[in-house]
Amino acid sequence: MKKKKIIFFLILFFLNNCSFDNKTGIWDGKKDEDKRVADLEIDNNKIVNVEKVYSSQLTYSKEIKIEKNIVLSKAKNNISWNSPGLNTQNFLGNIYLSGIDNIFLKKSFGKNKFKTINPSTTLLAYKNNLIFSDDVGNIFNINEYGKINWQVNIYKKLYKKLFKKLTFSIDKKNIYISDNIGFIYSLNLNTGKLLWIKNHATPLKSNIKIFNNKIFLIDQENRIICLKKKDGKKIWDLISVTPFIKSQRPLSLALSPKGDLYALNSSGDLYKINSDNGQTFWLLNTSGSALKHSTDFFESTDLVISDGNIFFSTGSVTFSHNLDLGTLNWEDNVSSIDTPIIDGKHLFLVTSNGYLVILNKNNGKILSSTNILKILKKKNRETRVTGFVMGSGKIYSVTLNGYLIVSSATTGKVENFKKIGSTITLPPIIINNKLFLITNNSKIFGFS
Repeated sequence: MKKKKIIFFLILFFLNNCSFDNKTGIWDGKKDEDKRVADLEIDNNKIVNVEKVYSSQLTYSKEIKIEKNIVLSKAKNNISWNSPGLNTQNFLGNIYLSGIDNIFLKKSFGKNKFKTINPSTTLLAYKNNLIFSDDVGNIFNINEYGKINWQVNIYKKLYKKLFKKLTFSIDKKNIYISDNIGFIYSLNLNTGKLLWIKNHATPLKSNIKIFNNKIFLIDQENRIICLKKKDGKKIWDLISVTPFIKSQRPLSLALSPKGDLYALNSSGDLYKINSDNGQTFWLLNTSGSALKHSTDFFESTDLVISDGNIFFSTGSVTFSHNLDLGTLNWEDNVSSIDTPIIDGKHLFLVTSNGYLVILNKNNGKILSSTNILKILKKKNRETRVTGFVMGSGKIYSVTLNGYLIVSSATTGKVENFKKIGSTITLPPIIINNKLFLITNNSKIFGFS
């Protein structure tokens, strides 16, 4: 009898100290989680309607006529878009796209109950299917013509009032998701079935990168995390400087072809890390140069790896560093709103205030700069560019007030535009000779 009592109390102790139940992995509403959710709701209310204000005095605004047309590589067909930044190096390049004359998809999904300019999702594509979410946590898998393959929401009532910002990565037959609440979970790509879930208890702030059966993330406290892809168990983590200001933009991760991890946190610290054990090879701080040219808090684009170098923009500056040593190759006082695109010897940026800038990748010299917003009526130019992609030698840029602007990547000249109408805060993606974009109210557009 005494032995049975001991076993009973051991079981009771174990159950009371579990972070999540076996079925869903989500906390069951204990006081500590109630308190955390209440704090998250306060934070959500602070940021949900916040729009970043840029200083016009510090924004790049110079037009430079190109002296010689840019020669580009042959555009490559892309059949999937498995993670934000396309791949582990965030290397986009020149993707094959014959045009966008035909609109074959225009359809709304989800609820989107929160009014915010902060994007609630990432848009991915796999085998002609699109993966995205709305701001209440519904995840959709649809085909390229808008038919829903499946729809899933794993969040319990406790989290109903929270704005949910999800980021995805696809690897083989599964989707891996992290959110601004602190959950990391995996779904079956074909069925949407929940495979596993972990509660990190701190909001996740980076895009997800997957390499060699490992998941890599950065949380709100600038902790760099490595998890097992199989079940989400922690392999290692690296504690860095806790930020005073919580960044609203995703923090950046990239992996070199041989598997070295590069991470840029919200304190401006750039790390080179051994992805197997979390050992730091080198660390440098980039915020000094960025803050010299900016009155805003630190934020950056994705890190892009190409030809032994790493490229990124922070504040009002674009950098190139040596991949092995971290030494500075060059920096230039112009900044991209989204992931820099590299093709051959050239680096393509679009600034938040609408300048398409072409640089020499090797020395940072600006070759061309064009104000692409000039093609819009004057009353519609009071906006900002929010993302861009290159398709067959053309730059497709989207704006906050709902325009898709097409420019030549060889001359920098603006060619035409389409009015989408709704707020756009995410860059377009290109797969199988089709361009897709998603608006803030989860309306999907498909062009071919």
